[in-house]
Amino acid sequence: MITRQYAILLIVVGILLTACAQSDNQAESVVKKKPNILFIMSDDHAYQAISAYSNHLTETPNIDRIAKEGMLFTNACVTNSICAPSRAVILTGKHSHLNGKIDNMFPFDTTNITFPQLLQNAGYQTAMFGKLHFGNNPKGFDEFQILPGQGTYYNPDFITKQHGKVRETGYTTDIITDKTLNWLKTERKEEEPFLLMYLHKAPHREWLPPERHYKNFTKKIFPEPSTLFDDYEGRGSAAKEAEMNLLTHMNWAGDSKIRPEVMDELGIPETAKWDKGAYKREVGRQNEAQRAKWDAVYDPINEDFKKRFPTMTEKEKMQWRYQRYMQDYLGSIAAVDDGVGEVLDYLEESGLAENTIVVYTSDQGFYLGEHGWFDKRFIYDESFKTPLMVKWPNVIKPNQINTTMVQNLDFAQTFLDAAGVAAPADMQGESLVPLMKGEAENFREAVYYHYYEYPSVHMVKRHYAIVTEEYKLAHFYFDVDEWELYDRKKDGNEMKNVYHEPAYAEVVIELKEKLAAMRVKYKDSKELDQKYIDMYAEKMKGTKWWK
Repeated sequence: MITRQYAILLIVVGILLTACAQSDNQAESVVKKKPNILFIMSDDHAYQAISAYSNHLTETPNIDRIAKEGMLFTNACVTNSICAPSRAVILTGKHSHLNGKIDNMFPFDTTNITFPQLLQNAGYQTAMFGKLHFGNNPKGFDEFQILPGQGTYYNPDFITKQHGKVRETGYTTDIITDKTLNWLKTERKEEEPFLLMYLHKAPHREWLPPERHYKNFTKKIFPEPSTLFDDYEGRGSAAKEAEMNLLTHMNWAGDSKIRPEVMDELGIPETAKWDKGAYKREVGRQNEAQRAKWDAVYDPINEDFKKRFPTMTEKEKMQWRYQRYMQDYLGSIAAVDDGVGEVLDYLEESGLAENTIVVYTSDQGFYLGEHGWFDKRFIYDESFKTPLMVKWPNVIKPNQINTTMVQNLDFAQTFLDAAGVAAPADMQGESLVPLMKGEAENFREAVYYHYYEYPSVHMVKRHYAIVTEEYKLAHFYFDVDEWELYDRKKDGNEMKNVYHEPAYAEVVIELKEKLAAMRVKYKDSKELDQKYIDMYAEKMKGTKWWK
């Protein structure tokens, strides 16, 4: 016979067991609700070459889908416009001077804690496919297959976690997409949230498109930028001395795809010692079938160039090189857009899209003939600004445009915040989650920038800067002591340095004070500037850059 007290005890135990079960179910539900993160990044993808920003050059319908379904950031920028340092900032959430990866020369300090490690520790399944640029064993990843260094456009090698170094046959952009899709379809664990980094080599130099796109893009004519023939009047020595001019610094063989034997026949010297070598390394990597298709399109270009070159003016040569540049650069991007479309389609078909944050960005911007340049490095907008669009169903409303000053410095804390993982106190960015939810007020008003790799290829001088939505104040140092101020509202092309104009005297004073405070806030200093100059001098000693 069950006594009244015993019955009450059974009821209490039952309630407790039910509560525990409910608690377990709730905890499991919370884990399941953690968003997946798909981070898509291309290399050197200029925002001008994404039709969500402007379709004056090309159409990128699949990349644009992310903006249409989410938020397009129009003032996204980088802290240091050069490949490997940008990636180090993204992974660590720290400026270059603190994570130690100031340029492409110095190795990445692997004692840095990265956000993938923290997400992995918090129960995320993690994978990386494509171009990391530094390191053969990225920390915090359950699976990775990455290109060695810069990688190649055709028949690439991959450093893999499971099988060592392997070579694949095909076009690199497509192979990276296939690896990403294969992981989603066959290796993803349904019970765990994931961080998937889908990282393209394209459209990094030397811009080799796939056959399906070079057949069409080599026939296209693109509008010239208004500053293609910039003479840098009214600006300091940095712009005048940089070596990024399409005519005088771009390689004829490696970049413009003029065969080395045609260069010899026309008496064209190599622009750089790696000019012909770059052509042989990239085009020469194609197999017989790939090369036959390539030659069928590029041989006629070479033959036409042979006829035209002897009578071409300097202006005509510049215009010719610009068109060749755009044809291959934009053709490479078309393949990226194809791949992004395939991955987005799979997310939708599989039902993963509803709980996946999708980010598209680049490691920095790039010059597409503006100021007569290619490459990046400068604080000027084309290299300083980077494309950024994010979709997060049920959090970000569709077709949102955000003008806030955000940086690649913010990615680590954003992803950690979205996943409910505490960010280390030494991370220096800001979570973008409030912006995505439309809740943020009084977000940062200015960002800090610092470029270090000088003297070196492209000869862009060292400089640090403060940038607001209205103004840009930069200090060029080391072999010069020059200041530049640009009114971003009135001078969108940054053609006039107004630093010395009386009308901007108060703006200069205010921005210098804010820049000094920002240097303190981010723990940068003259002492660190000198430290990195000394380290760089030691590393570059004996090279043509440092004699």
